[in-house]
Amino acid sequence: MTEPPTPQPPSTTAPPPPTTALKTSFLLNFLMGRWFYLFAAILIMSGAGATYLFGVYSKEIKATLGYDQTTLNLLGFFKDLGANVGVLSGLLDEVAPTWLVLLVGAGMNFVGYFMIYLAVAGKIANPRVWHMCLYICVGANSQNFANTGALVASVRNFPESRGIMIGLLKGFTGLSGAILTQIYLAVYGNDSKSLILLIAWLPAALSVVFVYTIRDMKVVKQDKHELKVFYHFLYVSIALALFLMVMNILEKVLVFSHGEYAVSATVAVAMLFVPLMIALREELLVWRKRKVISTDIAPNVVVEKPVSQMKVDEKEATLWHVNIFKKPERGEDYTILQALLSIDMMVLFVATFCGLGSSLTAVDNLGQIGESLGYPQKTIKTFVSLLSIWNYFGRIFSGFVSEALLAKYRFPRPLMMTLVLILASIGNLLIAFPVPGSVYISSIIIGFSFGAQLPLLFAIISELFGLKHYATLFNCGQLASPLGSYLLNVRLTGPLYDKEALKDLAKRGLTRSSVKELTCIGSKCYRLPFLVLACVTFFGAIVSLILVMRTKEFYKGDIYKKFREEAEEANEAESGLSLVKKQ
Repeated sequence: MTEPPTPQPPSTTAPPPPTTALKTSFLLNFLMGRWFYLFAAILIMSGAGATYLFGVYSKEIKATLGYDQTTLNLLGFFKDLGANVGVLSGLLDEVAPTWLVLLVGAGMNFVGYFMIYLAVAGKIANPRVWHMCLYICVGANSQNFANTGALVASVRNFPESRGIMIGLLKGFTGLSGAILTQIYLAVYGNDSKSLILLIAWLPAALSVVFVYTIRDMKVVKQDKHELKVFYHFLYVSIALALFLMVMNILEKVLVFSHGEYAVSATVAVAMLFVPLMIALREELLVWRKRKVISTDIAPNVVVEKPVSQMKVDEKEATLWHVNIFKKPERGEDYTILQALLSIDMMVLFVATFCGLGSSLTAVDNLGQIGESLGYPQKTIKTFVSLLSIWNYFGRIFSGFVSEALLAKYRFPRPLMMTLVLILASIGNLLIAFPVPGSVYISSIIIGFSFGAQLPLLFAIISELFGLKHYATLFNCGQLASPLGSYLLNVRLTGPLYDKEALKDLAKRGLTRSSVKELTCIGSKCYRLPFLVLACVTFFGAIVSLILVMRTKEFYKGDIYKKFREEAEEANEAESGLSLVKKQ
């Protein structure tokens, strides 16, 4: 006789909910997916480069408010200070959700640049110099919140492709100057004051629209198909960059009507939305795979620490100063103080001071450089756009190429930084000793080398010091650039320029009080400062070789191994739980 089945105790676990892939619509999955996230990050970063347009509207500020070059360079320093001191956004990201980081940045962007617009347009009484410095510092600092929100989350979401992510997103930021220029010419015409208004509201609006899209997501193991998709995004961005370059050349030799500017801007914006189609295609593939593979969801598993272990961890976390000088191996998660007080970070600081400090000085003075050499205002805007476009090429080159060289040949990123700094010193020499047309070449070289430095800096920091405190560390890593900009731009380049301008006035029998705007004409205006900048940049290249030697063995290893193992373990655990549930 068959025995009755043994009664089982009632289950204390609620049955799993129906599968999300079946319960929710494709649209919701698309909007919450990894590829739509990447498209949103691209749009936000495409509006986060307003600081690179300072060379276009700085002339308007100088003429309207009656500043001399030293005062204008002081304003440029506070712009660089705000753009590069992103510690606040990093610390906020450590304790607050990403949507709050983006909202704070959007508010700062609008307030800072809108106040500058009101001052230049004569809507308010002429502000004091320190007021303008505050406005531009707040406006420029907002881009750190966009960077921290979109860029840091992207590195965490795609850790095995961090160089590609940084290069791609910072590349679109490099293009943003040319993109915003096309839009403002189409909407407002050739009016530099309205350009300030555009950069006040458009980047802020982008952050608000995608405020809930940008977030940390589940990390999955990278496959070859995913790498191909990244290159599809790259090809679109290259096509956009080439289009913008062609438009800049045509705008130089032809006279465009307002309608033709509108067509140009429409094409640029349409190309900017092509990544949305790529994201739609990839999310559709993911949706179909989910429906075919499984209709089950693995239950959530919570692994609790033993009480004794939790007490030990809490004690170690409380004694924050214990392990400051007891650093982990490179590639592991450093604490903030461990990273900041390391020799590697100090070497990076000096190299960044020399490289980015001199590059920012060149970027901020490009408009006045063109003016001093006798180029018309329309051509000067071409220089700025060329710099913006080649800034983009430098970023994607240092991101994608350095990632490929690292994967295939274990080519260390610090060595690429050395080569980029040597290139930057050559660009500075072309300004110090100009020949006909050399400003075009120097704009390309300086734009390329300036763009290449940032992705390399951000990627190196993520690789050497881990991702746990990356939001704070990558913002701390670029603190040297505003210091370099202040010493090399405000304290060196500006006074030397004004000194030459005063000599010109004296030759014409005029005094400083007899002219509203202090202007220097001739190749002598920037010769000495840019000769110094070339030497400083070359010194930074020599210093970066120290980091190359210190990290040589580290880059010979498989620096992404632990991320692949973590993704595999997570997938195996999830697959195993699903199998147990089915059985």
